[in-house]
Amino acid sequence: MKFDICKEKKIAVVGIGGVGGYLAAMLARSCSHLTLVARGKRKDAILEDGLILHSDYKGEIAVKPESVVEVSELDEQDYIFVCVKNYSLEEVCRDMAHAVTDNTVIISVMNGVDPGERIRMALKKGTVVDSLIYIVAFANDDYSITQRGQYANLRIGIMNASENEKKKVEEVSAILSAADIDHFVAQDIEVEIWRKYITNCAFNVATAYYDNTAAQLRNDLKKAKEYESLVREAWQVALAKGIKVEQEHIDKIIQRFYHELDDEATSSLQRDIRAGKTAELDTFSGYIVREGRRLGVDMPISEKMYEGLKGKIFECEGK
Repeated sequence: MKFDICKEKKIAVVGIGGVGGYLAAMLARSCSHLTLVARGKRKDAILEDGLILHSDYKGEIAVKPESVVEVSELDEQDYIFVCVKNYSLEEVCRDMAHAVTDNTVIISVMNGVDPGERIRMALKKGTVVDSLIYIVAFANDDYSITQRGQYANLRIGIMNASENEKKKVEEVSAILSAADIDHFVAQDIEVEIWRKYITNCAFNVATAYYDNTAAQLRNDLKKAKEYESLVREAWQVALAKGIKVEQEHIDKIIQRFYHELDDEATSSLQRDIRAGKTAELDTFSGYIVREGRRLGVDMPISEKMYEGLKGKIFECEGK
């Protein structure tokens, strides 16, 4: 199966930022018919120099995919990895709808808890495989990709999957295995997505609020305790929504903060706000605060940092 899928099927990656760039570079080594969707100077750079990945985990990788196109030029695909920012998802779905058939498998590798469902609503065809990735990766000014740390791991799955959907998940797993991308098929992908989301509600928000690295946060007692509060507040929202995130999951999230995150780790939200770019604040903070208010969950640290980050973004936009 691995050989057939990777050598014969048409695979695309939409969104060649940190996550999409990492996946694309790994996939390009084993997938014969890989298309990257990019535009402007990023597209020009990949066409001229190929895609370059500087990975702490996998080493230096330089690849040239079969094609690099804008989304309007994408032809029908067998598998599409969607790795865009949340705020552009619906637009991207509209623009790539012509490339999706009833047999296409779409893998959403994005932040937040609902991108898979939003893709299903927008496209109404194909099979959407939900996923999440644990990785620290970002695009550089020269459009190369940097991945930090000794891990990059995907979880994939579909809640209450039919037999046909299980087969599609197995096919995606085969593609990832052939590309040497660490992953596993989750028995409860909803819980896995919320575990990652709870991590992001703390890591992205705290790093952006203080503009600190992971080490700067954990070496400051007040900031470290606030980080723990962000984790636990988001967990209480998950529980109020009926998501079966357990105490042991929360303990592991906090353990990773103190003992596993690279000292120099920063977040995408932090980097985007610092650079004055459009940021996923609503994904990492706005959604959880609104849900907390709706469900009557007390979350003072989350609310404080959400309001503070809104102010920081407003200041940046005014400059």
